[in-house]
Amino acid sequence: MDLPREFDPTLLLALNLAGTFAFGLSGGLAAVRARLDLFGVVVLAAVVALAGGVTRDLLIGVPPATFRDWEYLAAAGAAGLVCCSAPRALDRVHPGVQVFDAVGLAVFCVTGAATALDDGLGPVQAVLLGAVSGIGGGILRDVLLREVPTVLRHDLYAIPALLGAGVLVVAREMGVTSPVIPMIAAGACLIARLVGLRFAIDIPTAASGPQTRRRRRRLPRER
Repeated sequence: MDLPREFDPTLLLALNLAGTFAFGLSGGLAAVRARLDLFGVVVLAAVVALAGGVTRDLLIGVPPATFRDWEYLAAAGAAGLVCCSAPRALDRVHPGVQVFDAVGLAVFCVTGAATALDDGLGPVQAVLLGAVSGIGGGILRDVLLREVPTVLRHDLYAIPALLGAGVLVVAREMGVTSPVIPMIAAGACLIARLVGLRFAIDIPTAASGPQTRRRRRRLPRER
């Protein structure tokens, strides 16, 4: 896999694999809760684990690394098998799916932004691509389970991804390429996401307009 040259390739590879495994646990646990069979659990874990990386590479215009490097498929498959063998132990981490999803979100927003910068994209595009890389797995998981994607609800989800990617991009623009920077950026995203979950911090939702309220009052009369 061609990793960004501005940061430590070994560190970014480790982060990518950690994010793949974390998203795999998120998808696998969600599949267990949805009472899918063994095959369904492994498939959903693999799909969710690989979606962010595939989306990132396709948007950049390179062959997805997950189809070239066996490590990603192994990490995704291992996550699915772990969920099948010890779902109760994993679910004790409260809330199980959301914690693992937060870890995957934090890792992929950073590696996505770093990869975009290395391929010559601008800082704004790199931040956006980092966020897309992070939220891709969670969106696909919710869609496959017929739920409204978390990113479209009022939870803090996309904002932490933008924050993590933004920290890394700002550091790169300032000429800082220390191996610590990706960890700090991922930590910022993870903390923001977990704080939002812990204290139920929501983004305000759009209020119903007057026309919507008027229609709701008329419905009983029309009947």
